[in-house]
Amino acid sequence: MDLEKQAAKLQKAIDESHFTVAVTGAGISLSSGGITFNRSNVKELMGLGSEDMLRNEPDKYYQLLDKAFLHSMFHGEPSVTHRALRKLEQDGKLQGIITTNVDCMHTIAGSENVAEIQGSLQINRCTKCYKRFDDYHIWGNGTVPRCDLCGDVIWTFPFYSHVGLHDGNVRKAQRWMAQADLIIITGANGNYSDAYFNCRKRTATIIQINPGHTWFDFTADLNIHAKADDIFKYLL
Repeated sequence: MDLEKQAAKLQKAIDESHFTVAVTGAGISLSSGGITFNRSNVKELMGLGSEDMLRNEPDKYYQLLDKAFLHSMFHGEPSVTHRALRKLEQDGKLQGIITTNVDCMHTIAGSENVAEIQGSLQINRCTKCYKRFDDYHIWGNGTVPRCDLCGDVIWTFPFYSHVGLHDGNVRKAQRWMAQADLIIITGANGNYSDAYFNCRKRTATIIQINPGHTWFDFTADLNIHAKADDIFKYLL
């Protein structure tokens, strides 16, 4: 079946759904210049993940973070898929996005109902006084941001949590899953899916869009083996 016909099937499922949730992963950010955790220097970043190391080598930490995420966030553009999901939300056809991505690209694209289950670079805190700075813009000045209260460096959730889960966003993801009639999975391989996926209604329709094989293959009602952008361009 050609891509246009597969996209038409996806559109029909969206039109017939009363509550639709998208599950996204790093695959949808690749065309924006992003990279996956597996392809980034996460081990080196995590080596700088202690508070002492971050204070002692803030410039190195920023350079690694910039290479892994910040450059695409501030110099790239949201992908076709990011923009299509935003449009579906604006049209009232997408009720939530559950993502393992930490790059804030859904927010940059304009989506509002996003559950970042691994946190993101818009969830930050001071390493000393723990003041919260929940805004990705603080990373756009070319250097590690510093607290306006105590002057210490600011740390981002994916690293002070050691790539852990963000409880508030996980609970949001679980609530959405329990309501969803349609679940669209794209760019995600199943990492951390046990935190929310088992909360789904057993009657929910599951459509997966991925060029390769993933953990979701045998759960999906329809597997569309294609890149996300190649399908979602028909929905814009």
